[in-house]
Amino acid sequence: MRIAYLGSGEFGLPTLRALADRHTISCVVSQPDRPAGRGSKLTPTPIAAFAAEHLAGVPLIKPEDVNTPEIIAAIHRTQPEAMVVIAFGQKLSPQLVEPALPNFRGAINLHASLLPRHRGAAPINWAILSGDSVTGNSVISIAQRMDAGLIYGQSTRPIEPTHTAGELHDLLSQDGPALMLRVLDELAAGTARGLPQDESLKTRAGKLSREMAVLDLREPAEACRRRINGLSPWPGVTVSFRGQPLKLLRALSHPQYPIDGVLPGQFVNPRQGFLATGDGALQILDVQPAGKRVMSWPDFANGAQVNPEESLSGGPPPC
Repeated sequence: MRIAYLGSGEFGLPTLRALADRHTISCVVSQPDRPAGRGSKLTPTPIAAFAAEHLAGVPLIKPEDVNTPEIIAAIHRTQPEAMVVIAFGQKLSPQLVEPALPNFRGAINLHASLLPRHRGAAPINWAILSGDSVTGNSVISIAQRMDAGLIYGQSTRPIEPTHTAGELHDLLSQDGPALMLRVLDELAAGTARGLPQDESLKTRAGKLSREMAVLDLREPAEACRRRINGLSPWPGVTVSFRGQPLKLLRALSHPQYPIDGVLPGQFVNPRQGFLATGDGALQILDVQPAGKRVMSWPDFANGAQVNPEESLSGGPPPC
């Protein structure tokens, strides 16, 4: 099939590679180059950079607004038989995704959750923040309501207690190609069947913000674990240790660990990274001191000579 690919984020790279191997990419559409880094140099999206390097001769379009008549016409002129949308970043109009083209089979989107759970911009983070034990990918039709299209296929993956959002992102991105290729095969064969989502089960996965990246150690250990792992690596939960910022990147909860008489935030086993919370112990596994590399807690504790009388101080979460 001829595939028009619309995407910007790194999440879609494995699927784009697989599509280029199996199908013909008619065009790649991505967000415009944006300033990045200390020098604010204009930088292409990961998808645009890959297309420029590996898809020679394939039209690469970087519109500020993908829904203008000129851009829609440019995409349709490439004669796609299907559109694949992954982490593109703009809402798509019916005029774009419902073209009157010969042999057009549909426009489909890869979303990193088991829809209708976690519709929105940050489904991977919110799966961990919500305490889900299983997540996955969904391939859906494009709808005018966010992530509300018909479900053509899903894949599942367990969430381990130590998974961070960054790790889960990479794992789900690697799961994407097999699911997307299967749905495209079904579209080509005319056997694809989209199932409506159960609206009573929908949840929202809103955008993340730096204001979320605080920790209230008076909360239960499991709530603290979810916040740390779910916001790692960005925005990353930061606490204070000896008056200096310390980013917590990975943690485990131990609700039954004895903490009698120990205040929230104080260490009960500094060598292993156990500290008291409002209910049970939180074990810190990976940290990043300001201006330094990511390191395991034992490496940090040995270097800093952390003792049981010390503590980490966080703050209450924003209202």
